[in-house]
Amino acid sequence: MRRVMLAAVFAGACVCGPAATGQIQDPFASRAVPSPANSLDEIVFARLSALGLRPSSLCSDAVFIRRAFLDVIGTLPTADEARSFLEDRDPAKRRALVDRLLERPEFADYWAMKWADTLRVKSEFPINLWPNAVQAYHRWIRASLRDNLPFDEFARALLTSSGSNFREPPVNFYRAVQARDPQSLAAAVALTFMGSRVESWPAERLADLSVFFSRVGYKATGEWKEEIVFFDPERPLPGAAPGSPRSGRFPDGTATSLAPDRDPRVVFADWLVRPGNPWFARAAANRVWYWLMGRGVVHEPDDFRADNPPSSPELLAELGRAFVESRYDMKALMRMILNSTTYQLSPVPAGAGGVSEANFAHAIVRPLDAEVLIDALNQITGGTEQYSSPIPEPFTFVPPGVRSTALADGSITSAFLETFGRPSRDTGLASERSDRPSASQRLYLLNSAEVQRKIQQGPAVQALLQRGGDGRALLDLLYLTILSRHPTEAEMAAVQQYTQATEPNRRALVQDLVWALINTVEFRYRH
Repeated sequence: MRRVMLAAVFAGACVCGPAATGQIQDPFASRAVPSPANSLDEIVFARLSALGLRPSSLCSDAVFIRRAFLDVIGTLPTADEARSFLEDRDPAKRRALVDRLLERPEFADYWAMKWADTLRVKSEFPINLWPNAVQAYHRWIRASLRDNLPFDEFARALLTSSGSNFREPPVNFYRAVQARDPQSLAAAVALTFMGSRVESWPAERLADLSVFFSRVGYKATGEWKEEIVFFDPERPLPGAAPGSPRSGRFPDGTATSLAPDRDPRVVFADWLVRPGNPWFARAAANRVWYWLMGRGVVHEPDDFRADNPPSSPELLAELGRAFVESRYDMKALMRMILNSTTYQLSPVPAGAGGVSEANFAHAIVRPLDAEVLIDALNQITGGTEQYSSPIPEPFTFVPPGVRSTALADGSITSAFLETFGRPSRDTGLASERSDRPSASQRLYLLNSAEVQRKIQQGPAVQALLQRGGDGRALLDLLYLTILSRHPTEAEMAAVQQYTQATEPNRRALVQDLVWALINTVEFRYRH
């Protein structure tokens, strides 16, 4: 009953999201007038002007640090990190924060999670990579992101590698497909590297692309679950006599000769990653833009087709151009987007309508990923998760305390992750990850015994109880810890009203406030 009262008090004072009226609220927006910071902004702002739309104001420092932490490393800033950033008067502090975040170890964990969704890193049905291969594959993906392997080299390794799935991790790309016929392999390649669903292609285009993957062979070994993926020159190319060359055709209609002794996958990779190929660079850059901005220039990011045009062809072309010019440097592309004014706009729209969102006139409010949300709850409370796999093997053991964003295997079971929209990793489609809110999610945060246990027994909450200071200092610390900002005067007054009405002890007050804040829309969403 006491918490119900607190929730009711907070409902009138807590800033839980952008105002329905479109008025700027101080916790979310700064007074700085937005102006272009790079070529991406010039294109976005010119289009907004042409459409008669106004961009929102720049986001506040509190919004920026929370947004950047969540988008780049998938974690909340600590209270000390938030306070330090808010007190920093250096005008270049946002750019400096971006640089630091891109070098943190959590970056590789978080972005490996995203690519593992796309690459279907999953041990169990229907992918059946099996746990030891999953671990090898995930380690390679994570190391590639940590070391900033150029994306063309990343793609080439996935497309052309041969060898044991345990010892040559990229070959698992061809094993993480539900069927192994050339058409299914071609469909996975088109989806992953061209952002295209072959269901919308003419039949002859898919047939032409399949030729390049018609000589992928699979061979078992004496070791359990080990498999060799290799170029099999004995397999005849479709439509060609054994030992004779055959002409192939790329998705852009260009013809090429396929020699009997040359792996067709290499021929395709050479075509795909060449700088003049718009399919590859634009699809990859659009996917990164989607992950950072919440919406692709082509949306969904894996649905490039003639009747689903980009909202801004010029912006898509510029993203692709910049990516190629950087020599497919993924961090350079992210840095360009993160330092843009467009990325740093407030979530409070200056106008209404879906056109505003589609043209990036304001930041898009979106829920935290399931893995990020449970990691945030654990960071706030000091709790941990216990994960398990249906396969009783050493490779499936997950030590307590491992962050959810660092989990390798999409088959790991978790009621929380499933409730909050973790993807099944069956298809590689971006839409597998659900961002739709549900009553079960709301009830879980409000009433779950597991959440209550974390709040009541979590060592981080216990540590808060030991901190000195008056009630105002304690409330400030809780807000910085959970929402990465200072409380407003209205929120301070609401808490004072609550304490006067209920007279909770210090322990009850801290636990009630933690519960109330993690149940705000502001905590559940990134903005």
